[in-house]
Amino acid sequence: MILVTGATGHIGSALVRELRAFGAGPLRGLTRDVGRAAFPDGVEAVTGDFADTASMKPALEGAGSLFLVSRIGTDAEIVEAARQAGVAHVVLVSSITVQTHPHLGPAGANQSVEQVLKDSGMAWTILRPTEFASNALWWAEAIRGRGTVRVPYTDIGLPTIHPADIASVARVALTEPGHRGATYALTGPERITPRQRVAAIADVLGRSVPLTEISRQEARRGMAGILGDEAADAVLDLTGGDVNDELLRVRDTVPRITGASPRTFRQWAAENAAAFR
Repeated sequence: MILVTGATGHIGSALVRELRAFGAGPLRGLTRDVGRAAFPDGVEAVTGDFADTASMKPALEGAGSLFLVSRIGTDAEIVEAARQAGVAHVVLVSSITVQTHPHLGPAGANQSVEQVLKDSGMAWTILRPTEFASNALWWAEAIRGRGTVRVPYTDIGLPTIHPADIASVARVALTEPGHRGATYALTGPERITPRQRVAAIADVLGRSVPLTEISRQEARRGMAGILGDEAADAVLDLTGGDVNDELLRVRDTVPRITGASPRTFRQWAAENAAAFR
Protein backbone atom coordinates (compact mmCIF):
# COMPACT_ATOMS: atom_id res chain seq x y z
CA MET A 1 0.00 0.00 0.00
CA ILE A 2 1.30 3.44 -0.98
CA LEU A 3 0.04 6.49 0.91
CA VAL A 4 0.28 9.80 -0.95
CA THR A 5 -0.01 12.79 1.35
CA GLY A 6 -1.05 16.12 -0.11
CA ALA A 7 -2.88 14.09 -2.72
CA THR A 8 -4.88 17.04 -4.06
CA GLY A 9 -1.81 19.31 -4.40
CA HIS A 10 0.22 20.09 -7.50
CA ILE A 11 2.62 17.16 -7.04
CA GLY A 12 0.39 14.77 -5.13
CA SER A 13 -2.51 14.84 -7.58
CA ALA A 14 -0.15 14.13 -10.49
CA LEU A 15 1.48 11.33 -8.51
CA VAL A 16 -1.84 9.68 -7.71
CA ARG A 17 -2.77 9.69 -11.39
CA GLU A 18 0.60 8.27 -12.43
CA LEU A 19 0.63 5.54 -9.82
CA ARG A 20 -2.86 4.50 -10.87
CA ALA A 21 -2.00 4.61 -14.57
CA PHE A 22 1.08 2.45 -14.02
CA GLY A 23 -0.85 -0.11 -11.96
CA ALA A 24 1.09 0.50 -8.77
CA GLY A 25 -1.24 -1.57 -6.61
CA PRO A 26 -3.18 -0.52 -3.51
CA LEU A 27 -3.14 3.25 -3.23
CA ARG A 28 -4.40 5.79 -0.73
CA GLY A 29 -4.68 9.54 -1.16
CA LEU A 30 -4.62 11.70 1.97
CA THR A 31 -6.71 14.86 1.95
CA ARG A 32 -8.33 17.13 4.49
CA ASP A 33 -11.68 16.97 2.66
CA VAL A 34 -12.54 13.55 1.24
CA GLY A 35 -15.82 14.89 -0.14
CA ARG A 36 -14.01 17.27 -2.48
CA ALA A 37 -11.29 14.87 -3.59
CA ALA A 38 -11.58 13.68 -7.19
CA PHE A 39 -9.26 10.68 -7.27
CA PRO A 40 -9.15 8.09 -10.06
CA ASP A 41 -11.22 4.97 -9.59
CA GLY A 42 -9.54 2.49 -7.31
CA VAL A 43 -7.78 5.09 -5.15
CA GLU A 44 -8.86 5.05 -1.52
CA ALA A 45 -9.49 8.56 -0.22
CA VAL A 46 -8.58 9.00 3.45
CA THR A 47 -8.91 11.97 5.76
CA GLY A 48 -5.93 13.53 7.47
CA ASP A 49 -4.43 16.90 8.31
CA PHE A 50 -0.70 17.69 8.38
CA ALA A 51 -1.37 20.04 11.30
CA ASP A 52 -2.79 17.16 13.36
CA THR A 53 -0.46 14.16 13.23
CA ALA A 54 -2.91 12.00 15.17
CA SER A 55 -5.43 12.40 12.34
CA MET A 56 -2.95 10.80 9.94
CA LYS A 57 -2.33 7.63 11.94
CA PRO A 58 -5.33 5.66 10.57
CA ALA A 59 -4.21 6.46 7.01
CA LEU A 60 -0.70 5.19 7.78
CA GLU A 61 -1.89 1.82 9.05
CA GLY A 62 -0.99 -0.88 6.54
CA ALA A 63 1.00 1.49 4.32
CA GLY A 64 4.34 0.17 3.16
CA SER A 65 5.45 3.35 1.39
CA LEU A 66 4.80 7.03 2.01
CA PHE A 67 5.09 10.11 -0.20
CA LEU A 68 5.69 13.21 1.92
CA VAL A 69 6.23 16.89 1.12
CA SER A 70 8.42 18.50 3.77
CA ARG A 71 7.60 21.44 6.02
CA ILE A 72 3.84 21.39 5.66
CA GLY A 73 3.20 19.77 9.02
CA THR A 74 5.24 18.68 12.03
CA ASP A 75 7.65 16.53 10.09
CA ALA A 76 9.37 14.80 13.00
CA GLU A 77 6.00 13.69 14.37
CA ILE A 78 4.80 12.51 10.96
CA VAL A 79 8.00 10.55 10.32
CA GLU A 80 7.76 8.94 13.76
CA ALA A 81 4.09 8.06 13.20
CA ALA A 82 5.06 6.46 9.89
CA ARG A 83 7.81 4.45 11.57
CA GLN A 84 5.48 3.25 14.29
CA ALA A 85 2.88 2.25 11.67
CA GLY A 86 5.43 0.04 9.94
CA VAL A 87 6.09 2.15 6.85
CA ALA A 88 9.22 0.81 5.17
CA HIS A 89 10.07 3.54 2.64
CA VAL A 90 9.49 7.30 2.52
CA VAL A 91 9.93 9.47 -0.57
CA LEU A 92 10.44 13.02 0.67
CA VAL A 93 10.15 16.21 -1.38
CA SER A 94 12.73 18.62 0.01
CA SER A 95 14.39 21.50 -1.88
CA ILE A 96 17.41 22.04 -4.09
CA THR A 97 18.33 24.93 -1.80
CA VAL A 98 19.71 22.40 0.70
CA GLN A 99 22.71 22.11 -1.62
CA THR A 100 22.65 25.49 -3.38
CA HIS A 101 21.91 27.87 -0.47
CA PRO A 102 22.34 25.94 2.81
CA HIS A 103 22.85 29.22 4.72
CA LEU A 104 19.23 30.28 4.18
CA GLY A 105 16.74 29.56 6.96
CA PRO A 106 14.21 27.61 4.86
CA ALA A 107 17.02 25.51 3.37
CA GLY A 108 18.28 24.69 6.84
CA ALA A 109 14.78 23.66 7.86
CA ASN A 110 14.53 21.34 4.85
CA GLN A 111 17.92 19.84 5.65
CA SER A 112 16.74 19.15 9.21
CA VAL A 113 13.73 17.25 7.89
CA GLU A 114 15.99 15.21 5.62
CA GLN A 115 18.13 14.29 8.62
CA VAL A 116 15.11 13.31 10.71
CA LEU A 117 14.09 10.92 7.96
CA LYS A 118 17.60 9.50 7.58
CA ASP A 119 17.76 8.91 11.34
CA SER A 120 14.35 7.20 11.44
CA GLY A 121 15.55 3.75 10.40
CA MET A 122 13.15 3.67 7.45
CA ALA A 123 14.41 3.50 3.89
CA TRP A 124 14.33 6.88 2.18
CA THR A 125 14.57 8.67 -1.14
CA ILE A 126 14.99 12.44 -1.15
CA LEU A 127 13.88 14.66 -4.03
CA ARG A 128 15.30 18.19 -4.23
CA PRO A 129 13.43 20.15 -6.91
CA THR A 130 14.15 23.67 -8.03
CA GLU A 131 11.46 26.36 -8.47
CA PHE A 132 8.06 24.95 -9.45
CA ALA A 133 6.41 26.05 -12.70
CA SER A 134 3.22 26.35 -10.65
CA ASN A 135 4.71 29.31 -8.76
CA ALA A 136 3.48 31.33 -11.75
CA LEU A 137 0.03 31.02 -10.18
CA TRP A 138 1.14 33.92 -7.96
CA TRP A 139 0.48 36.04 -11.05
CA ALA A 140 -2.93 34.56 -11.84
CA GLU A 141 -5.06 37.21 -10.14
CA ALA A 142 -3.28 40.07 -11.92
CA ILE A 143 -3.48 38.32 -15.29
CA ARG A 144 -7.16 37.42 -14.90
CA GLY A 145 -7.89 41.04 -14.02
CA ARG A 146 -6.03 42.26 -17.14
CA GLY A 147 -3.49 43.89 -14.86
CA THR A 148 0.29 44.03 -14.97
CA VAL A 149 2.57 41.31 -13.65
CA ARG A 150 5.03 43.04 -11.34
CA VAL A 151 8.16 41.07 -10.44
CA PRO A 152 11.85 41.66 -9.72
CA TYR A 153 14.68 40.02 -11.66
CA THR A 154 12.63 39.69 -14.86
CA ASP A 155 15.58 38.47 -16.93
CA ILE A 156 17.18 35.93 -14.62
CA GLY A 157 16.23 32.42 -15.69
CA LEU A 158 15.92 29.36 -13.47
CA PRO A 159 15.47 25.76 -14.65
CA THR A 160 11.86 25.73 -13.46
CA ILE A 161 10.32 22.28 -13.06
CA HIS A 162 6.80 21.06 -13.87
CA PRO A 163 5.30 19.51 -10.70
CA ALA A 164 4.27 16.46 -12.72
CA ASP A 165 7.95 15.72 -13.37
CA ILE A 166 8.57 15.65 -9.63
CA ALA A 167 5.63 13.24 -9.42
CA SER A 168 7.10 11.07 -12.18
CA VAL A 169 10.39 10.70 -10.34
CA ALA A 170 8.51 9.98 -7.11
CA ARG A 171 6.48 7.28 -8.86
CA VAL A 172 9.63 5.54 -10.04
CA ALA A 173 11.23 5.82 -6.60
CA LEU A 174 8.13 4.36 -4.95
CA THR A 175 7.64 1.45 -7.33
CA GLU A 176 10.99 0.45 -8.81
CA PRO A 177 14.18 -0.89 -7.19
CA GLY A 178 17.44 0.98 -6.92
CA HIS A 179 16.32 4.32 -5.49
CA ARG A 180 16.42 3.79 -1.76
CA GLY A 181 19.12 5.87 -0.09
CA ALA A 182 19.33 8.18 -3.13
CA THR A 183 19.07 11.97 -3.23
CA TYR A 184 18.00 13.50 -6.55
CA ALA A 185 18.30 17.15 -7.58
CA LEU A 186 15.50 17.89 -10.05
CA THR A 187 15.15 20.65 -12.63
CA GLY A 188 13.23 21.40 -15.78
CA PRO A 189 14.78 21.16 -19.27
CA GLU A 190 15.91 24.78 -19.58
CA ARG A 191 16.38 28.06 -17.79
CA ILE A 192 13.38 30.31 -18.25
CA THR A 193 13.09 33.89 -17.06
CA PRO A 194 9.97 35.53 -15.60
CA ARG A 195 9.74 37.54 -18.81
CA GLN A 196 9.71 34.33 -20.87
CA ARG A 197 7.20 32.70 -18.53
CA VAL A 198 4.82 35.63 -18.81
CA ALA A 199 5.24 35.56 -22.60
CA ALA A 200 4.40 31.83 -22.64
CA ILE A 201 1.24 32.45 -20.63
CA ALA A 202 0.28 35.33 -22.93
CA ASP A 203 0.79 33.13 -25.96
CA VAL A 204 -1.41 30.42 -24.52
CA LEU A 205 -4.10 32.99 -23.70
CA GLY A 206 -3.86 34.62 -27.11
CA ARG A 207 -3.48 38.12 -25.73
CA SER A 208 -0.81 40.41 -24.34
CA VAL A 209 0.10 40.34 -20.65
CA PRO A 210 1.94 43.45 -19.43
CA LEU A 211 5.06 42.94 -17.35
CA THR A 212 6.92 45.47 -15.20
CA GLU A 213 10.18 44.90 -13.36
CA ILE A 214 10.11 46.20 -9.79
CA SER A 215 12.89 46.62 -7.25
CA ARG A 216 13.77 44.02 -4.66
CA GLN A 217 12.63 46.43 -1.96
CA GLU A 218 9.18 46.85 -3.51
CA ALA A 219 8.82 43.11 -4.04
CA ARG A 220 9.87 42.43 -0.46
CA ARG A 221 7.23 44.77 0.94
CA GLY A 222 4.52 42.81 -0.80
CA MET A 223 5.92 39.37 0.01
CA ALA A 224 6.92 39.87 3.64
CA GLY A 225 3.35 40.41 4.76
CA ILE A 226 2.40 37.02 3.32
CA LEU A 227 5.53 34.92 3.79
CA GLY A 228 7.31 36.65 6.65
CA ASP A 229 10.61 38.51 6.46
CA GLU A 230 12.97 35.52 6.38
CA ALA A 231 11.04 33.59 3.74
CA ALA A 232 10.58 36.71 1.60
CA ASP A 233 14.31 37.40 1.64
CA ALA A 234 15.03 33.76 0.81
CA VAL A 235 12.66 33.77 -2.17
CA LEU A 236 14.18 36.99 -3.48
CA ASP A 237 17.71 35.61 -3.14
CA LEU A 238 16.73 32.42 -4.95
CA THR A 239 14.88 34.11 -7.79
CA GLY A 240 17.63 36.56 -8.65
CA GLY A 241 19.29 38.29 -5.73
CA ASP A 242 21.82 35.57 -4.92
CA VAL A 243 21.82 32.94 -7.67
CA ASN A 244 24.82 30.69 -8.27
CA ASP A 245 25.94 28.10 -10.81
CA GLU A 246 24.58 25.21 -8.75
CA LEU A 247 21.10 26.76 -8.69
CA LEU A 248 21.19 27.67 -12.39
CA ARG A 249 22.42 24.27 -13.56
CA VAL A 250 20.07 22.29 -15.82
CA ARG A 251 20.17 18.63 -14.78
CA ASP A 252 19.30 15.42 -16.60
CA THR A 253 17.83 13.69 -13.53
CA VAL A 254 14.23 13.63 -14.73
CA PRO A 255 14.86 11.93 -18.09
CA ARG A 256 17.52 9.66 -16.58
CA ILE A 257 15.16 8.35 -13.89
CA THR A 258 11.87 8.36 -15.78
CA GLY A 259 13.00 7.70 -19.35
CA ALA A 260 10.80 10.57 -20.55
CA SER A 261 11.62 14.11 -21.67
CA PRO A 262 11.00 16.70 -18.98
CA ARG A 263 7.95 18.89 -19.45
CA THR A 264 8.45 22.51 -20.45
CA PHE A 265 7.03 25.61 -18.78
CA ARG A 266 4.95 26.23 -21.88
CA GLN A 267 3.35 22.83 -21.44
CA TRP A 268 2.50 23.70 -17.85
CA ALA A 269 1.03 27.02 -18.98
CA ALA A 270 -1.14 25.32 -21.61
CA GLU A 271 -2.42 22.78 -19.07
CA ASN A 272 -3.27 25.51 -16.58
CA ALA A 273 -4.53 28.25 -18.89
CA ALA A 274 -7.92 28.31 -17.17
CA ALA A 275 -6.31 29.69 -14.00
CA PHE A 276 -5.29 32.82 -15.92
CA ARG A 277 -8.47 33.44 -17.90
